[in-house]
Amino acid sequence: MSPREEMLRHIVTPELDELFARIPKPVGSFGYDPWGYNENTAKFALGLVKWLYEHYFRVTTSGLENIPDHGRLLVVPNHSGQLPMDGVLIGYALATNPHGPRAARAMIERFFPTVPWLGNVLNAIGAVIGDPLNCSKMLEQEEVIIVFPEGVRGSGKLYKDRYQLQRFGNGFMHLALQHKTPIIPVGVVGCEETMPSLANISPLARMLGIPYVPVGPLLPLPARVHITFGEPMYFEGDSESEERVTERVELVKDRIRDLIDAGLKQRTSIF
Repeated sequence: MSPREEMLRHIVTPELDELFARIPKPVGSFGYDPWGYNENTAKFALGLVKWLYEHYFRVTTSGLENIPDHGRLLVVPNHSGQLPMDGVLIGYALATNPHGPRAARAMIERFFPTVPWLGNVLNAIGAVIGDPLNCSKMLEQEEVIIVFPEGVRGSGKLYKDRYQLQRFGNGFMHLALQHKTPIIPVGVVGCEETMPSLANISPLARMLGIPYVPVGPLLPLPARVHITFGEPMYFEGDSESEERVTERVELVKDRIRDLIDAGLKQRTSIF
């Protein structure tokens, strides 16, 4: 066995193969789906994230029993930490859910695919540009989709604003109403401390064409992360009145705030 094959054997374990066999995820004969997801790449990525999840961030989760084992779903968490580490950890928790593993798709910002090779890698492990058309088509395919309504407003906020929810976009609620999709609110505690930002170098960010350039640690700090999945929220009716849509969005936002507050009260230390 070559060194490469030996490394792959340790990362993509038989347990991981068995787990993926249980995940409802249709792919074509070459192992890809229409959005670039590749089962072998996803397995390898999940094997790498396992160490981060279990040993570096020492993630604890609650509420995984609230995740249906089939059917379309919008998973809506708070967002923080400069890098999309929260999305990666939530995706791992969903993929390894003992109540029924699900392969989640994460909606990402448009600037990520502009980074050389990064876009293809993100697509291969399940990430898709956060476009409503993409999301609609995947919901019709009964996918689980992770949506961060705060967007870069949440991920790029300064440490002094930690755990203060930023403005939510209404797009996810329009999709939930149009496609009759339940919403799982999620509270994430700990990612605020993984990459705290003391300032944002706005002129440099504009020059580079990216949302922000944070002043903070170069690598994520090993803060303990707590993820709480709330009970499904169901909304009915049309989305013609933006005021009514906003009211429903605020209900989700309030529930996420409750989950964050509960997580902050439960944790005994940051690291």
